[in-house]
Amino acid sequence: MSPDLVVLAGTVHTMDGGSSAQAVAVTDGVVTALGSAADVPDWRGPRTEVLDLGTATLLPGLTDGHMHPVSGLQMAAGTDLSAVRDLGELRAVLAETARGRRPDEWVLAWGLDPNVFGRAPVAAAELEDALGGRPALLRLFDAHGALASAAALRIAGVDGPREFDQRARVVCDADGVPTGLLLEWAAVELVAQVAPVAPVAARADELRELLRGMAASGLTGGHVMDFIGDSADVLAAVEADGDLPLRLRFAPWCMPGVDDDGLAELVHLQRTAGRRWQVGGVKFMVDGTIDGGTAWLDEPDAFGESTESFWPDPQAYTRAVRHLAERGIPTATHAIGDAAVAHVVRSLEGVGGGATHRVEHLETMPGELVRRFAASGLVASMQPTHCTLYSQADHSDNWSHRLGDERADGAWRCGDLRRAGVTLALGSDWPVAPYDPRPVMADAQLRRPAGRRDSVPVQPGQALTARQALEGYTTHAAAAAGESGVAGRIAVGMRADLTALALDPLTTPPDEAAESPVLLTVVGGSPVHRAATVG
Repeated sequence: MSPDLVVLAGTVHTMDGGSSAQAVAVTDGVVTALGSAADVPDWRGPRTEVLDLGTATLLPGLTDGHMHPVSGLQMAAGTDLSAVRDLGELRAVLAETARGRRPDEWVLAWGLDPNVFGRAPVAAAELEDALGGRPALLRLFDAHGALASAAALRIAGVDGPREFDQRARVVCDADGVPTGLLLEWAAVELVAQVAPVAPVAARADELRELLRGMAASGLTGGHVMDFIGDSADVLAAVEADGDLPLRLRFAPWCMPGVDDDGLAELVHLQRTAGRRWQVGGVKFMVDGTIDGGTAWLDEPDAFGESTESFWPDPQAYTRAVRHLAERGIPTATHAIGDAAVAHVVRSLEGVGGGATHRVEHLETMPGELVRRFAASGLVASMQPTHCTLYSQADHSDNWSHRLGDERADGAWRCGDLRRAGVTLALGSDWPVAPYDPRPVMADAQLRRPAGRRDSVPVQPGQALTARQALEGYTTHAAAAAGESGVAGRIAVGMRADLTALALDPLTTPPDEAAESPVLLTVVGGSPVHRAATVG
């Protein structure tokens, strides 16, 4: 049978043990031959599409190891505040957003960096004048907190402290009056559930455009760390009009308080799938964030916070994660603090079932914990731009200040984990950070934002090599999903997910590679993005 597609490129990084090629043939969504340009006339049939990319570099399809493209449509609703750097600018942006709106019309925004408030408490009182008394929900950049205006709290009926199964919190002043700061999912949902949400059809349109943008950046897939609310309905609405531009693998949440019926439902959900998406695993969280004071550290942060697990009974997490693991279900656990990571390692030691288990973020780990993690066989999943965009080498940022100099100097240990032999998937955590994989891979090598050559690298000794960064989006991303047998390499029998860049990411300086044109993105043998210059 003649191939459906043949792609030629000056360089082909197969990531398959040194095998080389300049031409790749694809039939029915699978790679069926590797060879040279001289082989193409023999492969070619009457319906074969041949794409000659000239001097371009062809790679296994890039896969983001941690993202939230469906739920992120709500988390990233409204005005983008990610570029705001001080309180005056924040007030100005919110005033402009609110201008012309009815007094009862909501203001939604996202990407708020707590560093905007300096060392002052994050509180809504500073913003009420700019909002003109309107209801507002401003989500923090880390997606683990939000700031609600007085009107929004009133609509939601939030007038004091609340109790939650998880370590969520309605932050209150000394008199028990809410400041507007809501920490962790359950607290944020008190207000989010009364805020406006776009209908399913509108979010389906947004998701389609978002995924097209991701495909244009070279992504062919993503590991989605949730499956909440009406996600299935949004996906179905997109698929009613055609295939998703990306291949998505979802992990629904397992939250504190889960009972036997809840665990059974998570097992049942593993059968859920569409044409280019599937549920494949379960997501846990054992702590929150360092910026919000909800991480789980061995020692308190500078404000005496981050001392407890997200699960009031950490052993309940252990029982739940082992229950699923022993049934062969992959798990992914959000663990940022050193105590959190250590607990996940203890919980999964010696577990059976044969599935792949992974830990997300791993922001702070002493050297001994790195060694224990490597010995555990767990997979690490990290987001280099969380380090380069939200922390500073001089420790002037909120994250570093909370940790203190010693712990901040021993964090974001991508290099140490790789040197210890750990499988390390890389990703963005969109909408927490931009999804484009090219700057993420560059930042992993530079330890500073790509293109900002005057920035001081954060712990440059933890830099990855160019190949390690690429592996984080290819072979190691596939391993993190338990898919090494079908993805992550260009080899006969593998899925035909391919990314073609104008510049070679293994030889081009990272600042330049971060801006390399994406010439072609192929998912399952079908081009989902091609530059105007391609075929």
